[in-house]
This record gives sequence, structure tokens and C-alpha cells, in this order.
Amino acid sequence: MTRTHVLTGAGSGIGEAVARRLADRGDRLILVARDADRAAQLAARFDGAATIAAELRHPDSLADAITAADLPDRIDSVVHAAGIVDLGTVAELSVESWTDQLTVNLIAPAELTRLLLPGLRAARGQIVFVNSGAGLSAHPEWAAYGASKHGLKALADAVRGEEAPYGIRVTTVYPGRTSTPMQERVHEQEGREYDPSAFIDPDSVATTVLTVLDLPRDAVISDVTVRPGPR
Repeated sequence: MTRTHVLTGAGSGIGEAVARRLADRGDRLILVARDADRAAQLAARFDGAATIAAELRHPDSLADAITAADLPDRIDSVVHAAGIVDLGTVAELSVESWTDQLTVNLIAPAELTRLLLPGLRAARGQIVFVNSGAGLSAHPEWAAYGASKHGLKALADAVRGEEAPYGIRVTTVYPGRTSTPMQERVHEQEGREYDPSAFIDPDSVATTVLTVLDLPRDAVISDVTVRPGPR
């Protein structure tokens, strides 16, 4: 049976890998893009996938964008894979940096989840939060990003309990360092040379997400950590 999935972050990295795998097996995709031009690009890349044009830095725009998108009554899953990172010590990080990371990484997923709950309840669907190792342990210069991801864990834990009576399963995936454009940006900020082969392939994390989505209904993977394997 064809399933319907709403995804953020499908433009690159883990989100793109998940979207491609779902599209390849014939599932229906609804992709959240930051503007109309980006939405058109994603629709073309994923063979006519439906889109929602909304900037996650402005989550108050999501409600109107979802209304305009005319979504189906049933949504089988929402995969939150979008995220941003801006490293810096607490002594130097600006309010803008804190606000951007908390908004995109935490507030936008909370608002998108809220808006899509009716469709998820109708389908007894799933919510997958692609978190980070920083959502379990924050290191120096990762305060803002880590705080946003710790908050995302709290959001997932709360929604899991709240929505269980409606049959909704909730999973948090905690990838270690993965070969994505975000990882390249992190290395730039750290002043280190970037070697993508040294980290997890996004397809490996996508395999984890699909395992979560395809798990029989009698079980749920609530939390799963994906670490780089031995080299």
C-alpha cells in the first residue's frame, strides 16, 4: 500500500537520502521547502512530489502554507530532518544565533507536528525526529545547537506519551557525525579539513529511518543511536 510522508530537509543530507529511498519504492512525498523556487526544484528532483513552501525560520507561516497545500486527510509519517548549526562559545554566540537554531531545530518541528496531528491520528501514523548526538551530550562550542537538540528530545518524549492513545508512534534517531553539507559547515567552523569518507553515509541513517517506519505495528523503536562504524 502506498504511504504518504511529509519531510523536512529533503534538499540534502539525511533528509534527501530518506526522501529518495521512499520515492524509489513508490511512496507519496510531501516536501517542506523554504520558498516557491526551492519547492519547484524538489518537486522536479523527486518526480512531481507535492510540496509545502514555508520558511522554517518563520514557523508562524506554516499554518497558512499547509492550508494552501491542501494536504490529504491521512498522513502516514512526518520525518523532521531539517536543521541548522552555528558553533560558538556561550561567551560569543549572539542572540540571533541562539534564536535561529532554536527556531529551526525545535520550534518549527513542534509547530509542524501540531498542525499535522489530525492527519497522523487518522492514519495512526508515525513521527520521526532526526536528532543528533548533541541531543544527548553537548560539548564546548555546541551550546545553542545542543540546547535545540536536547529540546527536540523533550518534544519527542512528550508527544510520544500524548499521542499514544491515538495510535501514533514517535521515534528519535540520534546520528553521529554524518557526511552531509552540515558536517562540512561544522568542519569549516572548527577550522578542520573535511573528509566525507571518515563519517557515516547518509544512506546508512536513511536505512535506520526506513526500518523505524516499516516496523510492524506491534512495536515501536522509541530511540535509536547511529554511530560511525570501525574503519
